[in-house]
Amino acid sequence: MSRIVRCGLIQASNPADPGNDVETIKKAMLDKHLPMIEDAAKRGVKMLCLQEIFNGPYFCAEQTVKWYESAEPIPDGPTTKLFQEMAARYQMVIVVPIYEEDLPGVYYNTAAVIDADGTYLGKYRKTHIPHVNPGFWEKFYFKPGNLGYPTFQTKFARVGVYICYDRHFPEGARALGLNGAEIVFNPSATVAGLSEYLWKLEQPAHAVANQYFVGAINRVGWEKPWNIGEFYGQSYFCDPRGQMMVVASRDQDELVVADLDFDEIKKVRNTWQFFRDRRPDAYGDLVKG
Repeated sequence: MSRIVRCGLIQASNPADPGNDVETIKKAMLDKHLPMIEDAAKRGVKMLCLQEIFNGPYFCAEQTVKWYESAEPIPDGPTTKLFQEMAARYQMVIVVPIYEEDLPGVYYNTAAVIDADGTYLGKYRKTHIPHVNPGFWEKFYFKPGNLGYPTFQTKFARVGVYICYDRHFPEGARALGLNGAEIVFNPSATVAGLSEYLWKLEQPAHAVANQYFVGAINRVGWEKPWNIGEFYGQSYFCDPRGQMMVVASRDQDELVVADLDFDEIKKVRNTWQFFRDRRPDAYGDLVKG
């Protein structure tokens, strides 16, 4: 019997004025997402991932302490608790990327993974933190992740998470595969003119090299007042052969849905024995400083 699971991705623009207070902005983004999540449930989605720091703008376009106020604990903060309730209500695995406060003044770019019965399974903290001109001042906001590359056994499949800039580094993508990921979600916030030419190259390459599914999510629209570029959407799923299964629009809020057959992973791996034929004994130079 095939393990076919309907999965979803949500890409969305920011409806709130960044000049508002942080809680007003977070509420506006949450209010936008809730109907889309309900729609996902109605369409039979069993595993869902949201975009990077889904409940705010991409505030890393400036360096302002105001945005520290938007961070909250995981799993004890209100957003994780709310999504635990929603996951249980809809019997849906949900990956929830938010800004995490670990300790006062210590912040991470994080995604919580919640099982279909509402159980909090754990979190992934973004490992690679860019500081790129113009407008990607992430080291001002995020400490590099320190939890490694965990995977999470959900009701439907084993899930890994890799966040935005992480996707440029194949080492972590490999680690997720070796740790048993059957699907890797990559919630992102990336703009045209910078990385768009890589968007449909790198992650299918990770899928091929590691023979798992990938769900790539990008927000849409222009975010004032920064206007660092157009968040170009085009969220997609690709299969373990690197083939695009479905691709979202460039400029519209959208729920992307695809039926993934997780039995395909074994079929592909039995054809291409990349994990068998690896030579970790020959790769020592890769981890030298």
